[in-house]
Amino acid sequence: MALDVPASPSGANPPEGGSVHEGFGLARPVADASPMAAEAAGFTPREARGHKVTRVVSPTISVWQRLREIWLSRELLVYLVRTEIKVKYKNSVLGLVWSMIAPAMTLAIYFVVFQLVLGQRQPNFVIFLFAGLLLWNLFQLGVQTGTGVIVNNAGIVKKVSFPREILALAAVGSACVFFFFQACVMVIFMIVLHAGPDWGYLPLLFLALFTGIVLACSLAVLLSSVNVYLRDTQHLIEVVLTAWFWACPIVYAFQQNIGEKLGPRHLLWVYFLNPVTPLVLTFQRCIYAHVSPIAHIKQPNGTIKAVTYYVLPLHGYLWYTALDLGVLAIAVVLFLVALAVFGRLEGNFAEEL
Repeated sequence: MALDVPASPSGANPPEGGSVHEGFGLARPVADASPMAAEAAGFTPREARGHKVTRVVSPTISVWQRLREIWLSRELLVYLVRTEIKVKYKNSVLGLVWSMIAPAMTLAIYFVVFQLVLGQRQPNFVIFLFAGLLLWNLFQLGVQTGTGVIVNNAGIVKKVSFPREILALAAVGSACVFFFFQACVMVIFMIVLHAGPDWGYLPLLFLALFTGIVLACSLAVLLSSVNVYLRDTQHLIEVVLTAWFWACPIVYAFQQNIGEKLGPRHLLWVYFLNPVTPLVLTFQRCIYAHVSPIAHIKQPNGTIKAVTYYVLPLHGYLWYTALDLGVLAIAVVLFLVALAVFGRLEGNFAEEL
């Protein structure tokens, strides 16, 4: 996709012999001119002696234009997603079947560890756990893969002209494909365990899913551009995501471990500064469907004891809707900021790579 280079402020074309940046930045043409003319134009004496220097002043494409370019390149985006999946399972006998085997084995391991070894008695705990992991795996894979995608595709970035933020979006797109296969495994386990979802919250599940995708795209685009200049970003984000995982109510119940402890102290808002928390809770509310499940546990003396597990917040549909819409608004703003930052940093990608 070729981009038009805008004319100089005076309306004249760059002089013959000058150089113009080929990316998304506005370059100052540097010509072989006399020292006096160069000084009048603001060039340094070194530039005036015939050294052709390219300087990126400001991006020439607005955020809205970038969105339009992404939309026009949607076929390229689909192609990159397909290529990413094919490369991942290249020379594999089972191919995409591994996308279903891996989450199934993960669920089996969680079931053995938490329910058989640790004695977790919460009804269908494995469904509760994987409901949160569904959203988290999509978010984590998209952000982590997207952070290093520009550096990993340096050859394409330096030689081909296209909206380079599509590489980060393709990383999130491939994570969405893996999410689909994991969701299929979840449906199979729910059928086997006779655990039905709360169909009334299904629209909110799609809202939370869309919000998670937008949030992952925002961070992937932003971090992919920063990682070109600061290569430690890719390694740092792995550590951050590990800590971020434990800040989400996935392996522990929100109401029992967070709500009852921070609620009386009026500090619950601090926990909700994590934008992934409302999305995880929405997935759990729809898929797990039980706010306070009751387990009937047999005692050593033969009696049956009813134990109530306080799992999810004691709020209704509107509470989840408000939280998800709030996170969506933040994610959209962050995505626009990420595109603006990407445009500022993109001009020197070729030199840095």
